[in-house]
Amino acid sequence: MTTGKMMRAAGIVIAMTLATAARAGGLMTNTNYHIAFDRMMARGASTEIDAVYSNPAGIAWTHLGWQLSFNWQVPTQDRDITTTFPLFTDENHTHKFKGDASAPFVPGLFATYNTGKWAVGAMFGIVGSGGYVKYNEGVPMFTAPLITLLYSQSKGMLTPDTYTIDAQMKGKQYIYGGRLVGAYKITDNISAAAGVNINYYSGYYRGHVNAILKQPVVELVGMQLDCDQTGWGWSPFVSVDYHNDKLTLAARYEFRTKMNPKNKTNSLGANAINPATMQPMDQQTLMTLLGDKLSAYQDGAHTRYDMPALLSVAAGYEFTPKLRAQLEYHFFDDKHAKMANDRQKALTHGTQEVLAGVEYDINKTFTVSAGAQRTDYGLSDDFQTHTSFACDSWSVGLGGAVNLNEHLRINASYFWTMYSDYTKHTEAGIPGYCGTTLEGTDVFSRTNGVFGVGVDYKF
Repeated sequence: MTTGKMMRAAGIVIAMTLATAARAGGLMTNTNYHIAFDRMMARGASTEIDAVYSNPAGIAWTHLGWQLSFNWQVPTQDRDITTTFPLFTDENHTHKFKGDASAPFVPGLFATYNTGKWAVGAMFGIVGSGGYVKYNEGVPMFTAPLITLLYSQSKGMLTPDTYTIDAQMKGKQYIYGGRLVGAYKITDNISAAAGVNINYYSGYYRGHVNAILKQPVVELVGMQLDCDQTGWGWSPFVSVDYHNDKLTLAARYEFRTKMNPKNKTNSLGANAINPATMQPMDQQTLMTLLGDKLSAYQDGAHTRYDMPALLSVAAGYEFTPKLRAQLEYHFFDDKHAKMANDRQKALTHGTQEVLAGVEYDINKTFTVSAGAQRTDYGLSDDFQTHTSFACDSWSVGLGGAVNLNEHLRINASYFWTMYSDYTKHTEAGIPGYCGTTLEGTDVFSRTNGVFGVGVDYKF
């Protein structure tokens, strides 16, 4: 393996993982904006204020006059990669690269105004991704080829105990979204709605990777990146709702949002020594070797982060004046939402979700609720990378509401997600390992928990 191949792989690793600490929903889309979702999960047939997102046509049946809602969520998440690679010196040649993701404050704001015949609504929230992620040891797609390079180029003399690797990668990704919707009651039982989503993308990538020889102290490889990305997009949506005293049937379709953020690169550089000659590479030669891999992070370059089209259908039923339940299905058309390097083509299908929830009024003051969600992303080995991976999951939400008076309601919830580990066999020649013939495995794993509180107010 040549130094050039190793450095080109290092260019790939500089792209940080998509930070999605707050997310429930598709690969690029959040669905948990209101605490009612967190405590019940299925809200696609809602006729309360959260219907601005979950059932836009349903706002025609909401409280007459004005309503406002403020929601605050605090998510935490681990995103770990456990890699087995023959040249790792850990027990069983296996090392865990731990990624910590967090989002200290994820807001959701809602407003509706209903005249009885027509209604309008608005929402603001973190509609995609939503958080920070940090790998204090970098990621294995750099470490494995770097160790292989130093070992092979030195004919076995540079073993891991003769040098140190200092690597850190961190990133942020938020998609802020605003929504405007108008709904009209066509008959006493049927309403329709249409609206527009306006989204703004803000993210950054920061990182460095260094390999330093212990004796004599020499930096063999050094790379650094400081890149900000911003962009915006918009899309329309439509919704219909059938509502009677006990049954609600609802559907909505949200069109794809094209997002093409632009780089503002503050720093992008590298230096290297050929381990065979111990002589430094000149910058022109080095950048020629790196060229195509670092082009994605050059100042002014664009990266696609489309938000997919979404189809949602739901049914809600009131069994008694105190007991209600909902069932919902989501389909995110991820295969037709462009991602960097057309990664969406590697998915076997778009994201599918099934949600169910129930709530019960203990009395006029207290309500309790629970729900569950199953998410299937249609993953494949070619889709999963060290810098961006997903895991199928089950989510469970619990919580309740307190009606302090006829105007004010407090919601509180906690939901957690149980992910299925994804194991990928790293065949010989896989790009992440720079063509090495050594084989290994990657096990991708995640954990997630979200605590939330919210206030709904009826004027």
